[in-house]
Amino acid sequence: MSTAYSLAHLTVLSLAPPQMVDVAARAGYDCVGLRLLPALPGGAAYPLMHDPAALRETRARCGDAGIGVFDLEIVRLDAAFDVRQYQAFLETGAELGARAVLVAADDRDQARLADSYAAFCAAALPFGLSADLEFMPWTAVKDLNSAVQVIRAAGDPVNAGILVDALHFGRSSSTLDQLRSLPRRWLHYAQVCDAPAGMPATDAELIHTARSERLLAGEGGLELGQMLRALPRDLPLSIEIPNDGRGAALGPLEWARQALAAARGLTND
Repeated sequence: MSTAYSLAHLTVLSLAPPQMVDVAARAGYDCVGLRLLPALPGGAAYPLMHDPAALRETRARCGDAGIGVFDLEIVRLDAAFDVRQYQAFLETGAELGARAVLVAADDRDQARLADSYAAFCAAALPFGLSADLEFMPWTAVKDLNSAVQVIRAAGDPVNAGILVDALHFGRSSSTLDQLRSLPRRWLHYAQVCDAPAGMPATDAELIHTARSERLLAGEGGLELGQMLRALPRDLPLSIEIPNDGRGAALGPLEWARQALAAARGLTND
């Protein structure tokens, strides 16, 4: 069975969704992930839920190119989280035919975080969307075990999920045995990239690499092959490789092509 590849918006974040869909199609991807909400205050995002014209154009480009929308970004669960604020976001996801929502955790109160996650899962379920919790070493959910604990505390919702990003897996205390032990129903997709070997000393350095300086699969020191072998063979892969310097020098299309070629070489597709 061949792997389905999705172009993550962070790889080509300068592109608005319609243009991103065109690049994904030309580069050979099956689908895209769209960033409708910013990763941090003031960060780049394309709120299609408030732009009907851009939403129509994105849907039309997807239809013309035969490109699906896989996931939407990014819902952050913080102390002030109010699930009612995400109705338009979820409705737009359903219009786009999306399958998953990337969820990050910023709330250090574990009980409240679990309640917020359960509430978001319940809100996303009628729209056919999973809520995929991405662990990141600088957030309130730092590793794979922490993500498992949140899902268990939330009551293991039917559309719960854990998003395994190769960078965060490699730079956290997560283990291959933990990865192999995850229930298959929690795994909807994974994110692929590479990075230099070694562990940065500060959160600021971790964040900089994650957002601006990732490497193509096989170029760095992450144990990508071992990670992928621990995951289901049919798992869709999101190619998330932001690199400010190389992406700008090559242009979005060529960078997206190189990112996909490197990932395919790793998975032998």
